[in-house]
Amino acid sequence: MPAGRRLLVLDGVPGRWLPPGWEVVPQGGGGLDRRLAAAFAAAARLAPRAPALLVGMDTPQLEAAALAEPLSAARRPGVDAWYGPAADGGFWALGLARPSAELAARLLHGVPMSTPGTGAALLRRLAQARLTVHHLPRLTDVDTMEDAHQVAAEAPGSRFAARLRALDSAPEVAS
Repeated sequence: MPAGRRLLVLDGVPGRWLPPGWEVVPQGGGGLDRRLAAAFAAAARLAPRAPALLVGMDTPQLEAAALAEPLSAARRPGVDAWYGPAADGGFWALGLARPSAELAARLLHGVPMSTPGTGAALLRRLAQARLTVHHLPRLTDVDTMEDAHQVAAEAPGSRFAARLRALDSAPEVAS
């Protein structure tokens, strides 16, 4: 399922690293729960009635091709949301078939972020909203150096793995 629009929700100014074809939307303020809800609100405002998928930037092993089959579920009747669980109990992706600012706020505001129970809390909210959820593959997101090495091992040919190898082999810098 090709993306209709590609939005990068960012606090700051994008650098040369941003590929062509991406629109930049300023990140909202507040905690991560509120910033994620604001990102869904922006997506709904810019592309009304279009599904939206938010993917964390800390899953460098993810390739677009890996999302093709699971996200084709968005075309199926009755799928309201999709959820990508992270190995640490959080989540790396959340999608809504019909996003709105109100729905995003109801789902995300007050969910404790960056805890082992984040994913479970979000799944409870999705259930309370009576949304039918399609689960995406479980991934490791990069929060620690141990995570970084695990992800690099999963995607050894990636730029991420190459940069990590370069960092690992660099001489230590004295402070």
